[in-house]
Amino acid sequence: MAVPRRLATKSHHPSKLSIFLNTSFLFLISFYLISLIQHSPNSIQFQFHPTSNSESPPATTASRSRLLSSIASDDCTSLDDYTDYKAKCLYVRSHVSCRHKGYINYLQIFYCTCGRFPALGHVLFLLWLAVLFYLLGNTAAHYFCPSLEGLSRILRLSPTIAGVTLLSLGNGAPDVFASIVSFTRTGDGNVGLNSVLGGAFFVSSVVVGIISIAMKPDHEITVDKPSFIRDVLFLLFSLSSLLVIVAIGRVNLWSSILFASIYFVYVCTASIMHFFYQKQRNNKLFSTSLILNSCSAQRDDLEEMGIPLLGYVDDEKSVLVENGGQRDEDDFLSHFLILDSTTCSYLMKLLQVLELPLQLPRKLTIPVVDEERWSQPYAVISVTLAPTLLAALCNSQRDNVKFRSSTVTYLTAGLIGLVLGNLAYVTTKKSDPPKKCLFPWLAAGFLMSVTWTYIIAEELVSLLVSVGIIFRISPSILGLTVLAWGNSLGDLIANVAMAVNGGADGVQIAISGCYAGPVFNTLMGLGLSLVFQSWSKYPDSYEIPGDNSLYETLGFLMSGLLWALVVVPKKKMRLDKFLGWGLLAIYSCFLFLRLAKLLGLLQA
Repeated sequence: MAVPRRLATKSHHPSKLSIFLNTSFLFLISFYLISLIQHSPNSIQFQFHPTSNSESPPATTASRSRLLSSIASDDCTSLDDYTDYKAKCLYVRSHVSCRHKGYINYLQIFYCTCGRFPALGHVLFLLWLAVLFYLLGNTAAHYFCPSLEGLSRILRLSPTIAGVTLLSLGNGAPDVFASIVSFTRTGDGNVGLNSVLGGAFFVSSVVVGIISIAMKPDHEITVDKPSFIRDVLFLLFSLSSLLVIVAIGRVNLWSSILFASIYFVYVCTASIMHFFYQKQRNNKLFSTSLILNSCSAQRDDLEEMGIPLLGYVDDEKSVLVENGGQRDEDDFLSHFLILDSTTCSYLMKLLQVLELPLQLPRKLTIPVVDEERWSQPYAVISVTLAPTLLAALCNSQRDNVKFRSSTVTYLTAGLIGLVLGNLAYVTTKKSDPPKKCLFPWLAAGFLMSVTWTYIIAEELVSLLVSVGIIFRISPSILGLTVLAWGNSLGDLIANVAMAVNGGADGVQIAISGCYAGPVFNTLMGLGLSLVFQSWSKYPDSYEIPGDNSLYETLGFLMSGLLWALVVVPKKKMRLDKFLGWGLLAIYSCFLFLRLAKLLGLLQA
């Protein structure tokens, strides 16, 4: 049986990866706080030694002020003119354009705090990148997807509608919010464009290629032809429309709305096909006088055309983990560390405490009404603190917020939180989650999951932009590779495991997700980003960021789709190594071309 990609059971002990990331998070936070204490705005007097200027460094306050005023007038691109880390530190601290719209000034940390030890800055940024990717995926799996599933049940959406809307949103949330953040907050839309296209390319080429190679030749497993052709054609049409927008170089409000509306045409098409084929099956079953029982009905649901589910886990493994996982962990600790059961129990409690830094802030602000994860204290506290977090996010998105306005916002949010918290305490029980009026709880969980996903995506994009400046790499390249790979790693693991272990149903669901997911990310992620930006420029048009490499990305991506569209029907809808190696070859050629241009081997 397949369930959406999230925890199937309540976790009783922290994983090694979680402990490592939480420990890294504590180290990074401690380091960041120490750097804030050590460096005040006027605590350090730095000297400038630009490589292009042999004059002596300014010695007087007046000359230093003139130099700072001249620095503040140009862009952050002049950072490379200085070789001394002290000069670069003063440059990034005095230059407004070097301060990106994240919550942490990464350039200041790298050039000021880690100035003498750049290797330390590299390690810190690598650890923080891993933590942010973990938070992004973990928030989607543990909070975002359960809320979407609950809303799907409450709204009584059909499996097809839920699959191509809510569940696709759960899968594509990191890409969608990374795209929106890059357009609206950092002002560098290239990151959003390349991250979405890079993710679509990776999933439709690498993931499908690995699935095809992993299929055994003796397995007579085929994919559904109508749904496969439908998904690939819609993705090709979406990319073709995007190519036209990029070629024109600008887009107005109505054009961006029309581009995003293609997704609703896709949803309607999937629904019509679902009902049409379901009616055909029902007529066939009626003519042969077959009566379906509940088990076969569940099987038919899994065979619906184009349901891009989020993945699944094996139920037997879930039960094994639930019943014996804690005991096995204790046995392992006792044998490996030669400790008694009491000591192992204390050690497990210590590990659970170490797991709290990354989990606690979200547990205190995202309401959860899941049967296995229900906790009335956490539910009440999350409802109380959620408005305050929303107020903080609202204030952070506005420029030049006055103290009075900010205070009023926080006081209002705090008052609303107290009212909601008391209401939640009165209407809930300690033993069981609420059974009635679930929609407000699920909607609140969805809203706060979106809030956390947006916050994490905003920080992730800001980090990538800063890393691009430090290593002199275009942020679009980082979005196309690092951001796209990080957001698509979960799709790779879930879809490959589903296809290999799930039989014919697993292969169908995995392949549907590999094409329906990119359709959603392209039309909703980029579509909403273009709508927001064109709305802010209305009645003028929004200028698309000029990046000639977008033509290469779109060309290779569409080539991979055309390859699959030709080969799969030729192979009678079977996935084989010929398809897989072809897709991997196309992706490898694309990466080689981009790497050659990055290293200067080819002229850009």
